[in-house]
Amino acid sequence: MERRRLPPLNALRAFEAAARHLNFSRAADELSVTPGAVSQQIQNLEDYVGAALFKRTPKGLLLTDAAQTALPALREAFDRLAEAASVLTAAVDGRRLTITAAPSFAAKWLVPRLGRFEAAHPQVDVWLSAGMDVIDLSAGDVDLAIRYGPGRYPGLEVIRLLGESVAPVASPALLEENPLASPADLARHVLLHDGSSDADDSCPDWPMWLAARSLKGIEGGRGPRFNQSSLVIEAAVNGRGVALAKRTLAQADLDAGRLVMPFSDETALDFAYHLVHPKPKGRLPQVKAFIAWVTAEAEAHEAALRTLDAGAGI
Repeated sequence: MERRRLPPLNALRAFEAAARHLNFSRAADELSVTPGAVSQQIQNLEDYVGAALFKRTPKGLLLTDAAQTALPALREAFDRLAEAASVLTAAVDGRRLTITAAPSFAAKWLVPRLGRFEAAHPQVDVWLSAGMDVIDLSAGDVDLAIRYGPGRYPGLEVIRLLGESVAPVASPALLEENPLASPADLARHVLLHDGSSDADDSCPDWPMWLAARSLKGIEGGRGPRFNQSSLVIEAAVNGRGVALAKRTLAQADLDAGRLVMPFSDETALDFAYHLVHPKPKGRLPQVKAFIAWVTAEAEAHEAALRTLDAGAGI
């Protein structure tokens, strides 16, 4: 198939930068060339397309109608080129896998399991970045992310990993000293609060949890507050009080006996943990391997919970 001759890439880059700044000098600074070089590249492109791209007015540069029409497609093309270059680099390297996840999920669920992935795939080096900021995956620096949310991530491939619920948890030592025979006994306990910014309206805080059970005379807003779910869980492990904790994150401590659930009372949440990535990243062998591994781990986790809950009559 005959390919159409394209204009020079440098001319297109100069046009995109000049169109964004509407200033040849600022475009030249961005591209590390002279304003004259930008002007020459614009002239070359205008000669190629046979039309003017800029209008010079007393107030400065303006785009012509033709330039305004073409600019969005050109910007998208440059974004796709950058993405392709990133994928090509990763494919040639084949060793590095870059993942981003929220700190609490990374610390309490993912990191304790990563050794199994590394043992099964010793050729892959996992780079894990834990942070609350939502990373722009289209930039290409990160291969995939694990996000807690409703599952709507436009432009990305989305796989649901794990559901979530919340339940009161406390250390066995604390309950030996101060038993919790019923939720009404929470009046004698310090309440630990999860103040993480997940913005999940289905996740109750202590005042909501108490109100839903018609428990009066308990001050639901009292007690220390933590900005990470993992910190609330650690505080409960250390006997500082009773936490209303995310069960997926607390399960390892429940399994180890560092925490117990004093009541058979869980609240299922609307949000879940999702694995997301740009579609081109899904072609990389290290990404394929991680997706297969982490989805199997998630299935095993949820199957174990169903077995535990069935045995406890939950």
